Amino acid sequence: MRMMFHRASASADAPSVRHSRLRRGGHLLSCSAGGRGAILLILLAVAAGCGREQTANAPAQQQSQPSLLPGQAAPIRKVELAIPAAFDEAGMFNEGLAPVRQGAKFGYIDSKGDSAIVPQFDFGGKFSQGLAAAGIGSREGYIDKHGEFVLSPQFEIADLSPFSEGLAAVRIGQYIAGKWGYIDNKGNVLIQPQFDAAGPFSSGLAVAAIGGKWGYIDRGGNVVIPLQYSSAGSFVDGLAPVRSGDLVTGKTGYIDKTGKMVIAPQFDGAFSFADGLAAVRVGTKYGFIDTTGKLVIPARFDFADSFSGPLAAFRDGNESNGKWGYVDRQGSIAIDPQFDFADQFSKSDGLAAVRMGDEKDGKWGYIALPAAASHAGKLPSAIPDSRVGP
Repeated sequence: MRMMFHRASASADAPSVRHSRLRRGGHLLSCSAGGRGAILLILLAVAAGCGREQTANAPAQQQSQPSLLPGQAAPIRKVELAIPAAFDEAGMFNEGLAPVRQGAKFGYIDSKGDSAIVPQFDFGGKFSQGLAAAGIGSREGYIDKHGEFVLSPQFEIADLSPFSEGLAAVRIGQYIAGKWGYIDNKGNVLIQPQFDAAGPFSSGLAVAAIGGKWGYIDRGGNVVIPLQYSSAGSFVDGLAPVRSGDLVTGKTGYIDKTGKMVIAPQFDGAFSFADGLAAVRVGTKYGFIDTTGKLVIPARFDFADSFSGPLAAFRDGNESNGKWGYVDRQGSIAIDPQFDFADQFSKSDGLAAVRMGDEKDGKWGYIALPAAASHAGKLPSAIPDSRVGP
């Protein structure tokens, strides 16, 4: 069964393209460029690993809650669910709907938790520009907000990604041997399948890879920044994370749209920027830098995702039994670690998917952005989906 990926999985360590069913699967470019989840592999993963829940290949850390900073207000100890934990898998809200799985099938709910599209799909992705990638059996295409297939490509597609800037990356052919190209919202192939991995367009450029090397293409499919990095992420605020050297010993820095390195490779992993901050890994810990490369929130988290407005999800403890909470833009703990997984807050609905229980048997629900945090910063118009690093 093909599932949705949660964005939070990707960490800024290994490249991988994170296009996923729901999004839990990670942001990066290279991690699993060949697997099924590669479709969501949003190459944005310059800084992270293949999936959001996957943290860089760092040794497991003993769980120890980050200490409060001087003058920090007490965090929210326990958050009540805005939508009950009734789902076997839950994705991020976008454009008013979120993909959820109950049993073996995916459907979509609205921000009140009511069913908007009944569960019927074998996989379902987030809505973007009015369409969502979905499939029933061997039929894969894009559905509208009524759950109707409005785009069913006539060629064999192994993976579909969300639309961005009018184009969607699709893998045509077999899952392993197939190549990635781009289609428009009519199903026309505008960039011929030729890449081993490809991510969404952002600021007019998309990250793509051939033979394990990543670079950037324009809307004509022309390589404008050479395929030379071991991983790379999407451009946001004019900067994109790229990894120099191999995935094990290399370092991640940031380039501008001319390909010039403006923040020197120094991080062990890194995400794309979001609202002026980017999550980076230093050794085995995560913190946040500003667009000058200055570490403005110390690297003290076992994992940290990108900001989506005023808050960013972080994990306290190792991947197996650590707990997730949220930190604000000043580095203060806003919501105590209490979830077994926590995704980003949605830019459109102010809701975040959280899981109670383990990945196999746990249930998913949604929490609302706390009122205090909602006044501290607006949600961005777009949330980057990529991390770069091992």
